[in-house]
Amino acid sequence: MKTEFSLAQLADPDIAEADKILRACVHCGFCTATCPTYVLLGDELDSPRGRIYLIKEMLEKERPPTAEVVKHIDRCLSCLACMTTCPSGVNYMHLVDQARVRIEETYSRPLSERLLRTVLGRILPAPKLFRLSLRLARFAAPLSALLPASAGLSTAPTLLRRARAMLALAPDRLPAPGPGGGSVFAAQGPRRGRVALLQGCAQQVLAPRINQAAIGVLTRHGIEVVLVRDEQCCGALTHHLGHDDDALARARANVTAWTAEAERGGLDAILVTTSGCGTVIKDYGYLLREDRDFAGAAAHVSALAKDITEYLAGLELRPPSGPSQQRFGDVTIAYHSACSLQHGQKITTLPKELLSKSGFVVKDVPESHLCCGSAGTYNILQPDIATRLRDRKVANIASVEPDMIAAGNIGCIMQIASGTSVPVVHTIELLDWATGGPKPGSNRSNVSRAQAGADDLNA
Repeated sequence: MKTEFSLAQLADPDIAEADKILRACVHCGFCTATCPTYVLLGDELDSPRGRIYLIKEMLEKERPPTAEVVKHIDRCLSCLACMTTCPSGVNYMHLVDQARVRIEETYSRPLSERLLRTVLGRILPAPKLFRLSLRLARFAAPLSALLPASAGLSTAPTLLRRARAMLALAPDRLPAPGPGGGSVFAAQGPRRGRVALLQGCAQQVLAPRINQAAIGVLTRHGIEVVLVRDEQCCGALTHHLGHDDDALARARANVTAWTAEAERGGLDAILVTTSGCGTVIKDYGYLLREDRDFAGAAAHVSALAKDITEYLAGLELRPPSGPSQQRFGDVTIAYHSACSLQHGQKITTLPKELLSKSGFVVKDVPESHLCCGSAGTYNILQPDIATRLRDRKVANIASVEPDMIAAGNIGCIMQIASGTSVPVVHTIELLDWATGGPKPGSNRSNVSRAQAGADDLNA
């Protein structure tokens, strides 16, 4: 793609990077076949190729984007399926992230939209505030019936429609908090390694059992696990909202905390059980590349970051010994490949191989490349598109008739669980069960309310 940036514009490292990305695009259109919004809406401007044209014009002309441009950029899930498909290696992730920052800096959203995005950016990354908000949501739940439901596929949802979506996603009850920062879990038997485990933000409120399962598997196999004190939200949520200053501040804080822990006790890896977080942490080196004080340390942290399945693939997982050993050959698992894992981190076969080696029957889901519609805050900001994508995903999952559904991202787990009665669990919970841990639960405390919202949509 030909670009026309001036020399003055190219002096900006971000614009220079955008120019490089744009020039790599050859207009082939392969990306349209795997883009969820294009598949659903059929609008060229809701495809990666269409959005690339819009972003190019916005950056080149240095004018505030129009409402039409913002609409199409906002509809992007950042699922990154286009990057898997692209034969030219276009780094759409860095381009669309830059566009979101430019929109937040130069475009004046309606007041209700600004307030909603500010609330999401402040509450979701703060576990205490998030827990409080979910408790308050229980009291507001009866009011959701008074809020308007969609009569069809709406691509311009109102604030009230978004409020209804938030209430639908809120669970009926919350689990007790898990262990906090500063906790250390000793290896069982001879110590074979030492890792930091990302505590996360939303996940530690909604499903602390996921990290507890990870700790169980790791310590059982001789790995010491530390929950690092002063760790923050990884920054993914605010990064994808275009709140770059907040996201970079969180990245710097985490780099500082993890570097100090590595110097104090040594770290073989920084493990992540939420793939959306993992994709961003692995990108810290890029995000902080122009920061002289943090560039080197950020690149080192990115190199240490691993999805939990990446790390476990290097260990030989052992089944429990003796009469308590369980057999899983009659348990069929539908593996949902989270977009941030398969497209963002290019991890596709490892989770399935680990589950298969542990004795489960693992089945691929048709259209596995298409997003489930969760995408961070997307199922709140674009609830009707998200619900259609969820329903499509659930129908594809149902076609393989699983006993359980496994996924590697809390957003996917909550999204899919809101549309099915089949238990949805994290991959690590199944691996914990297969190596001597408890049988995972159904993760269905939110199903009844969320399903009611879905029924309203489908009526």
